[in-house]
Amino acid sequence: MPKKKSLVIVESPAKAKTISRFLGDEYIVLSSYGHIRDLPTKEMGIDMENDFEPKYVIPPKAKKNVAEIKKQAKKTKTIYFAPDADREGEAIAWHLQYILDGDDDGKHNNSFEFKRIVFHEITEHAIKEALKHPKEIDQHLVDAQQARRILDRLVGYELSPFLWKKVAKGLSAGRVQSAAVRLIVERENEIKKFKPEEYWSVEAELNPEKKPKDSFISKLYKIDDKVMDKFHIKNEKKAKEIEKEVKKGNFVIEKVEKKKSSKNPLAPFTTSTMQQEAVKKLGFSAKQTMMIAQQLYEGIELGGKEQIGLITYMRTDSVNLSDKFIGEAKEYIKSTFGDKYLPAKDNVYKTKSKLAQEAHEAVRPTHASFSPENIKKDLNSNQFKLYQLIWQRAMACQMSSASFDATTVDIKNQQYLFRATGSILIFDGFLKVYSSLSKDSLLPDLKEKQKLNLKKLEPLQHFTEPPARYTDATLVKAMEELGIGRPSTYSPTISTIINRGYVKRDGKKFAPQDIAFVVTKLLVKHFPEIADYKFTAKMEDQFDEIAQGKLEWQPLIKEFYMPFKENLKTKEKEINKEDLIDEKTDEVCDKCGEPMAVKIGRYGKFLACSGFPKCRNIKNLPKDEKELKEEAEELNPEGEKCPECKKELVVKQSRFGKFLACSGYPDCKYIKNNFSTGVNCPQCEKGKIMMRKTRSKRVFYGCSEYPNCNFALWQKPVQDEKNKGKGRECPKCKALLVEAGENKIKCSAKECKYTEEVK
Repeated sequence: MPKKKSLVIVESPAKAKTISRFLGDEYIVLSSYGHIRDLPTKEMGIDMENDFEPKYVIPPKAKKNVAEIKKQAKKTKTIYFAPDADREGEAIAWHLQYILDGDDDGKHNNSFEFKRIVFHEITEHAIKEALKHPKEIDQHLVDAQQARRILDRLVGYELSPFLWKKVAKGLSAGRVQSAAVRLIVERENEIKKFKPEEYWSVEAELNPEKKPKDSFISKLYKIDDKVMDKFHIKNEKKAKEIEKEVKKGNFVIEKVEKKKSSKNPLAPFTTSTMQQEAVKKLGFSAKQTMMIAQQLYEGIELGGKEQIGLITYMRTDSVNLSDKFIGEAKEYIKSTFGDKYLPAKDNVYKTKSKLAQEAHEAVRPTHASFSPENIKKDLNSNQFKLYQLIWQRAMACQMSSASFDATTVDIKNQQYLFRATGSILIFDGFLKVYSSLSKDSLLPDLKEKQKLNLKKLEPLQHFTEPPARYTDATLVKAMEELGIGRPSTYSPTISTIINRGYVKRDGKKFAPQDIAFVVTKLLVKHFPEIADYKFTAKMEDQFDEIAQGKLEWQPLIKEFYMPFKENLKTKEKEINKEDLIDEKTDEVCDKCGEPMAVKIGRYGKFLACSGFPKCRNIKNLPKDEKELKEEAEELNPEGEKCPECKKELVVKQSRFGKFLACSGYPDCKYIKNNFSTGVNCPQCEKGKIMMRKTRSKRVFYGCSEYPNCNFALWQKPVQDEKNKGKGRECPKCKALLVEAGENKIKCSAKECKYTEEVK
């Protein structure tokens, strides 16, 4: 009888593909495609009377895969559960064991031997080592995941319908997302309240006599031996008086002071610091960073042969590095840069979080020798950029410190003292591979009592600036510092608050919408625990304690839920929707004569008739002149007129966004927008292919003659530059060519595989 194979189950098909290459024919490697059991979507799924027992179901989309896993399991004796090494991964393993261990009637199948394996990188060595050291499923980690899932379900199912009734449909609330929205709203309130203050500085560009090229900048620092504060020069008049006096005197160096200073390398990446640096240095969003990191972790094919995970697990709050990697890094540094780039003692970093899982490692390359340049050809542009950042940070953390000569030069001019500061790099150390410094100003060789020539004297006006809006990087940093969420939740939280309409991206910054202010105010006043930073952080700590076996999950849920439910019942009666969000106006409904009121919906404020439901008249809020001017300048910077009737173009709004339309409507129906692709529909030959959105906000491109014509594409069609209005045709099958990512186009026909590189 042939020997039975072993089954390895991971959660990702890409991961399964990589691992299957490391294991021989003795193993079957399958993917669970994420969670194979979850709470039901159309009901609460939690038995409050039975100690909050969850009712798990197999989602419809997972049933086919579950059947395949059961089928393949029958060919095996030993089953290894190998999802990610975190709570979600442990829960997936637990659910897999449940469906394979027996039927729902409680009968157990004792024919299988179940084992849990854990690894933090997808390399042949790591996988085979994990198979040698299997363990049991950690029930404490499973309980921590269940506690979070159940608590979030209770809040979502109970509080979201309340928000629908009292504020607007489609809203949601949650411990982490509501706290994140509150951060953004409170920052915006600070910005609105901020009043700029004027102040001035005086800068002198100087150079040593006979050395005009060695110029440098110095700033007025003292007057009459007193250090100036920021607001010492409050207006232009005072600045000009000082400028006039300074020009009468001579500049002489009073003191040159040099101090040795050093800069230590930064710790290797955690999830949070990786996201922050990727935003700052690469311009990636938190979501984009995690998506690319997942690809690097699950496996990239190198040289057309070997598929291997290039980085360790990317959801971590640990800065630990394995001894194996440290040894590899030191060997690489020594052979590439020399002994002087290695510190006398290994650099060791301590995780700030007291509850970080130290068994995990920082985000690092799986092999120190896989330098970015050596594998660049196997990575796409974004993969290369992120991998390079991770590799450089991990290598730099094991290198010597950088050393500088920090120089301060004081320059006397009558009762005025100017100061210039700068640094001279003596030894680059870790900066050889990872620069974490801005370029310091370089000073020429200067000596005491040396006379200087004035090249330029300039009074400069300044205004104090408000705190900046949050970006992906600063929001993740604030969430981490406050203990809101964990590495696995930062990116999904940001996606949720955007998708729910609480915030929009304004460039790289988050702009809170009207609805965010209303909901935050409501939650802070009536449900303080949901949006409270300390409470949210405390709950995260308690989930960590459950994961460590220090706390039971059911009492924690009960302690939260019972008072929360009672408060919700009270607020249902107390809070009136009209009092919460309606604002009276002097405008009268043009359909029934009733007063119009400012209301707020998921997408912002609007005017609605107070005679609702008898009258359902609604209007956009009139905009003030400043808003209208800003919008017009943004969409029509050249101030162009309607090309058909020469009247003014005005800004209009559709569900796809803002566009320009002729002010002569309805006599002239000219519009100018970014929604038309400029390509004629090849199916009906009447309409234009327009950018549209599905109900789930996914962009597609469809005919403007819909519903008479149902032609649609998921990718943007490419225009034929030689034939205006026509799309480029595939040279093989004549179907439309569409955009397919950076510098690529492809055929829109599924059966045709034609692709083309473009400049």
